[in-house]
Amino acid sequence: MIDINLIRNEPEKVKDNLKKKFQEDKLPLVDELFALDIKIRQTKTLGDKLRSKRNTLSKEIGALIGQGKKDEAEKTKKEVGDLGNKIIDSEKAEEVLAQRIREIMLIIPNIIDETVPLGKDDSENVELEKSGEIRNFDFEIPYHIDIMERVKGVDLDSARKTSGTGFYYLKGNIARLHSAILVYARDFMIEKGFEYYIPPFMIRSEVVTGVMSFSEMENMMYKIEGEDLYLIGTSEHSMIGKFIDTIINEEELPQALTSYSPCFRKEVGAHGIEERGVYRIHQFEKQEMVVVCKPEDSKAWFEKMYRYSVEVFNSLNIPVRVLECCSGDLADLKNKSVDIEAYSPRQNKYFEVCSCSNLTDAQSRRLGIRVNGKEGKYFPHTLNNTVAAPPRMLIALLENNLQSDGSITVPEVLRPYMGGLSEIK
Repeated sequence: MIDINLIRNEPEKVKDNLKKKFQEDKLPLVDELFALDIKIRQTKTLGDKLRSKRNTLSKEIGALIGQGKKDEAEKTKKEVGDLGNKIIDSEKAEEVLAQRIREIMLIIPNIIDETVPLGKDDSENVELEKSGEIRNFDFEIPYHIDIMERVKGVDLDSARKTSGTGFYYLKGNIARLHSAILVYARDFMIEKGFEYYIPPFMIRSEVVTGVMSFSEMENMMYKIEGEDLYLIGTSEHSMIGKFIDTIINEEELPQALTSYSPCFRKEVGAHGIEERGVYRIHQFEKQEMVVVCKPEDSKAWFEKMYRYSVEVFNSLNIPVRVLECCSGDLADLKNKSVDIEAYSPRQNKYFEVCSCSNLTDAQSRRLGIRVNGKEGKYFPHTLNNTVAAPPRMLIALLENNLQSDGSITVPEVLRPYMGGLSEIK
């Protein structure tokens, strides 16, 4: 949610931002919002005047009665009653206006950073850097499910019987490797100074609408029937939500948090063979990082956070590249974002495994998160990034650490979490 002062003082800036995001259909909403804001302020002023007049007249009634002026007192009482009805009507009108203003504010996108490249979709994202050494394989890399099945590490058939497509059973050393990645990612972030959390896996609707846009919610979230609860799509939802309607003392910033959770997503739409198996699924586990900080610190945190992910992947012998998301590929709440993609030797291309985002104060405004600063209260900036999200991340690890005999080399940093195992045969 943007600052209403942008609508009041810089509506053309908001419109220009919509054009950069190729959302021209929302341009009339800026004019509507501008007019509604004027109207609600006029309504509030009128209500304040009516309340002030009612208070003044109410005080006069007692004096009139004391002076024996009963008729005048009764007349004033009637006038006070009429004012009360007008105040009720004014408050109702204000409530309707406020509701419509919030509806529009929730769908006006965040102002994007001036450095964001312009483009309509992810095909126009810009490569920033590559890291990690790409191996030269002298043998063909099998499909990731075939790799897992050869070491008896996955069972999709049973999962289809119990749960349908988009689910899986991991087993044996592949399941162990999956867990090792998560625990390693957890410890990696703790060593970087982040506080570890396991959050709730369900959140209320007011938190959902606070942390994401309506279009994202519709395409991602599973609703619990008969309850005001949604299954989280990422622990960022719970972690940012924990601050809802709170005032944080400035000396408590930054809040650097890392959280583990299962994640649940609809994953609507058809996908190619490489996105089947355990690539695009309805449930997975993830280690996340979340930061709440002063506005002036968020750019530095953004850079630091995505580089942590690059470091994690490189330590697992997985080459990656960093792509800056163009304006049309940014979700509405994001000010700036980069995708981190892992190299797939099977496909000879990169695929997305992480997304690091700076949402500036968009989430904190929606959720009512404020900071008690030296010069008054303000909205903090929020950022999030994936540390590790197997099993998709597991695919990249398996392909890049595969040997010609079908065995898988366990990266050195994971061996302490695998009982010293160096190879899965």
